[in-house]
Amino acid sequence: MDIKSNQSTDSRPDGDRILDAPYVFTDIPMYLEQLKNERSWVKNDRNAITIYKSDKITMVLSALKQDAVINNHSIAEGLSFQVLSGELKVETEGRVFYTTPGQMMTFHAGIAHSIQATSDADIIITTFKS
Repeated sequence: MDIKSNQSTDSRPDGDRILDAPYVFTDIPMYLEQLKNERSWVKNDRNAITIYKSDKITMVLSALKQDAVINNHSIAEGLSFQVLSGELKVETEGRVFYTTPGQMMTFHAGIAHSIQATSDADIIITTFKS
Protein backbone atom coordinates (compact mmCIF):
# COMPACT_ATOMS: atom_id res chain seq x y z
CA MET A 1 0.00 0.00 0.00
CA ASP A 2 1.29 3.44 -0.91
CA ILE A 3 1.30 6.02 1.83
CA LYS A 4 -0.45 9.21 0.73
CA SER A 5 0.22 12.51 2.41
CA ASN A 6 -0.71 16.14 2.09
CA GLN A 7 1.80 18.91 1.48
CA SER A 8 1.84 22.20 3.38
CA THR A 9 0.51 25.35 1.71
CA ASP A 10 0.82 29.08 2.36
CA SER A 11 -2.54 28.96 4.16
CA ARG A 12 -1.55 25.91 6.19
CA PRO A 13 2.28 25.91 6.50
CA ASP A 14 2.20 23.09 9.08
CA GLY A 15 -0.19 21.10 6.88
CA ASP A 16 1.99 18.08 6.13
CA ARG A 17 0.07 15.03 7.31
CA ILE A 18 -0.58 11.39 6.38
CA LEU A 19 -3.96 10.98 4.64
CA ASP A 20 -3.86 7.27 3.77
CA ALA A 21 -1.68 4.45 5.07
CA PRO A 22 -2.21 1.03 6.62
CA TYR A 23 -3.38 3.04 9.67
CA VAL A 24 -3.85 6.74 10.29
CA PHE A 25 -3.85 8.25 13.79
CA THR A 26 -5.89 11.47 14.08
CA ASP A 27 -5.61 13.91 16.98
CA ILE A 28 -9.04 15.55 16.71
CA PRO A 29 -8.55 18.14 19.51
CA MET A 30 -5.25 19.24 17.95
CA TYR A 31 -6.83 19.69 14.51
CA LEU A 32 -9.81 21.59 15.95
CA GLU A 33 -7.41 23.96 17.70
CA GLN A 34 -5.50 24.38 14.44
CA LEU A 35 -8.70 25.10 12.48
CA LYS A 36 -9.79 27.76 14.94
CA ASN A 37 -6.40 29.47 14.91
CA GLU A 38 -6.18 29.77 11.13
CA ARG A 39 -6.92 32.96 9.18
CA SER A 40 -9.72 31.14 7.33
CA TRP A 41 -11.65 30.71 10.61
CA VAL A 42 -11.45 34.44 11.30
CA LYS A 43 -12.56 35.40 7.76
CA ASN A 44 -15.27 32.78 7.14
CA ASP A 45 -18.15 31.03 8.87
CA ARG A 46 -16.38 27.65 8.72
CA ASN A 47 -13.05 25.91 8.33
CA ALA A 48 -12.19 22.30 7.53
CA ILE A 49 -9.32 19.89 7.13
CA THR A 50 -9.17 16.50 5.41
CA ILE A 51 -8.06 13.91 7.96
CA TYR A 52 -8.33 10.73 5.84
CA LYS A 53 -8.61 10.11 2.12
CA SER A 54 -8.58 6.84 0.20
CA ASP A 55 -10.04 5.78 -3.13
CA LYS A 56 -13.43 5.10 -1.51
CA ILE A 57 -13.60 7.16 1.70
CA THR A 58 -12.85 10.78 2.59
CA MET A 59 -13.10 12.12 6.15
CA VAL A 60 -13.14 15.84 6.87
CA LEU A 61 -13.08 17.56 10.25
CA SER A 62 -15.10 20.77 10.08
CA ALA A 63 -15.70 23.64 12.49
CA LEU A 64 -18.82 25.71 11.83
CA LYS A 65 -19.71 29.04 13.37
CA GLN A 66 -23.26 29.64 14.55
CA ASP A 67 -25.56 30.32 11.57
CA ALA A 68 -23.20 28.77 8.99
CA VAL A 69 -25.37 27.18 6.29
CA ILE A 70 -24.77 24.50 3.69
CA ASN A 71 -27.82 24.82 1.40
CA ASN A 72 -29.26 22.20 -0.94
CA HIS A 73 -26.18 20.03 -0.74
CA SER A 74 -26.26 16.85 -2.79
CA ILE A 75 -23.31 14.75 -3.92
CA ALA A 76 -22.82 11.66 -6.06
CA GLU A 77 -21.46 9.71 -3.06
CA GLY A 78 -22.89 8.58 0.23
CA LEU A 79 -22.35 11.03 3.09
CA SER A 80 -22.51 10.92 6.85
CA PHE A 81 -21.67 13.42 9.53
CA GLN A 82 -21.16 12.98 13.25
CA VAL A 83 -21.62 15.87 15.65
CA LEU A 84 -18.74 16.31 18.09
CA SER A 85 -20.00 19.56 19.67
CA GLY A 86 -22.77 22.07 19.11
CA GLU A 87 -26.11 21.61 17.39
CA LEU A 88 -27.17 21.44 13.75
CA LYS A 89 -30.53 21.86 12.07
CA VAL A 90 -30.78 19.46 9.14
CA GLU A 91 -33.50 19.60 6.49
CA THR A 92 -34.00 16.80 3.98
CA GLU A 93 -36.96 15.49 2.02
CA GLY A 94 -39.43 17.75 3.85
CA ARG A 95 -38.25 16.77 7.34
CA VAL A 96 -36.28 18.70 9.96
CA PHE A 97 -33.84 17.13 12.42
CA TYR A 98 -31.80 18.68 15.22
CA THR A 99 -28.56 16.85 15.84
CA THR A 100 -26.45 17.16 18.98
CA PRO A 101 -23.10 15.72 20.17
CA GLY A 102 -22.88 11.97 19.76
CA GLN A 103 -25.49 11.86 17.01
CA MET A 104 -24.94 11.31 13.30
CA MET A 105 -26.88 11.27 10.05
CA THR A 106 -26.19 9.30 6.90
CA PHE A 107 -27.42 10.04 3.38
CA HIS A 108 -27.45 7.93 0.25
CA ALA A 109 -25.87 9.45 -2.86
CA GLY A 110 -27.94 12.19 -4.46
CA ILE A 111 -30.13 12.97 -1.44
CA ALA A 112 -30.37 16.76 -1.11
CA HIS A 113 -30.03 18.24 2.37
CA SER A 114 -29.38 21.55 4.06
CA ILE A 115 -27.39 21.96 7.27
CA GLN A 116 -27.40 25.02 9.54
CA ALA A 117 -25.27 25.38 12.67
CA THR A 118 -27.63 26.61 15.39
CA SER A 119 -24.56 27.10 17.60
CA ASP A 120 -20.83 26.82 16.99
CA ALA A 121 -20.35 23.17 16.02
CA ASP A 122 -17.60 20.67 15.26
CA ILE A 123 -18.38 17.72 12.99
CA ILE A 124 -16.70 14.87 11.15
CA ILE A 125 -18.00 14.47 7.59
CA THR A 126 -17.42 11.18 5.79
CA THR A 127 -18.10 10.64 2.10
CA PHE A 128 -18.01 7.15 0.65
CA LYS A 129 -18.33 5.44 -2.70
CA SER A 130 -20.44 2.30 -2.95
